[in-house]
Amino acid sequence: MKIQESAENYLETILVLRREKGAVRSIDVVQRMNFSKPSVSRAMSLLRQNGYVTMDKEGFLELTYRGLEIAERIYERHRLVTEWLIRLGVTPEVAEADACRIEHDISEETFVRLKEHIGRAAQE
Repeated sequence: MKIQESAENYLETILVLRREKGAVRSIDVVQRMNFSKPSVSRAMSLLRQNGYVTMDKEGFLELTYRGLEIAERIYERHRLVTEWLIRLGVTPEVAEADACRIEHDISEETFVRLKEHIGRAAQE
C-alpha cells in the first residue's frame, strides 16, 4: 500500500510521540513537526477519513492497525538508515535528515538487502 510521504511522516511522528509520552494529541504533533495547527488538523482529518488514525472525545490520537503498520515500517527504515549513515561517518544531524528522505523512496527489496548487510557487518 502506497500513501503520500507526508502521511507517512505524520504516522511515524504519532508512533514516536506515543512511545515517548504515552498519549498523543494534535498539539504534540504540531510542536514536534513544527507545522501550523491548521495544517496538522487537516492532516489528522484526512488520516482519520482514510482509516489510519482515530481520535477520542478528549482529542487523543491512536493509530489504527493500518496506520501502525505503516508507521512501524517507516520508523524501522528511518532508524536503520540513520544508524547506517552514522556508521559511514555522516554526522548525526545530516544522517537523520537524509534518512528522513531516503526512508520513503527506498524499495522494499533494497531495504531488506541493506538490513541484511548491516546485520552482517555488525557481526564482524
